[in-house]
Amino acid sequence: MVDFHLDRRAALAGLGALIFLPQIARATDYIDLDWSDLLPDGQIAIPPMLQNLIDHEQTNPMSRQPGSMGVRSDWNGQTVRIPGFIVPIDYSGIGVTAFILVPFVGACVHVPPPPANQLVFVTTETAYESTGLYEPVDVIGTFGTASMKTELAQVAYALSADRIIPYKR
Repeated sequence: MVDFHLDRRAALAGLGALIFLPQIARATDYIDLDWSDLLPDGQIAIPPMLQNLIDHEQTNPMSRQPGSMGVRSDWNGQTVRIPGFIVPIDYSGIGVTAFILVPFVGACVHVPPPPANQLVFVTTETAYESTGLYEPVDVIGTFGTASMKTELAQVAYALSADRIIPYKR
């Protein structure tokens, strides 16, 4: 009799775990990406401190952007989460609806832009009220390769954002 109760409790505990499993799966329904994941094998990112050595007196920021050596298409069409900083491109009211997600503060604005394969053009239907260039965010949405040119830089990736949330890891 005791063995039966122990087995029954274990079975009930297992059922409880199955009930909560879909919620756990939804919590991580995306792939976490780091900026290094966007670089082709063998390529390294230019650290922000080395980018500061580039002449800032040139008038065209794109002329200072280092060349990009390809992209990775591993996550095309998939939902990803990537952290970064917002460089606004378009607004709706007081919120930003299109921006370049950059790996470090000031990229594209205060220092020359990183290579195109270190920039993500983000669009969102729901305007995000950013607190400024120094606010780190996580962007979750559908990811893909793209080739686009903005006033600030050449961009190699695009992301249609489902969620933009303050960075908290």
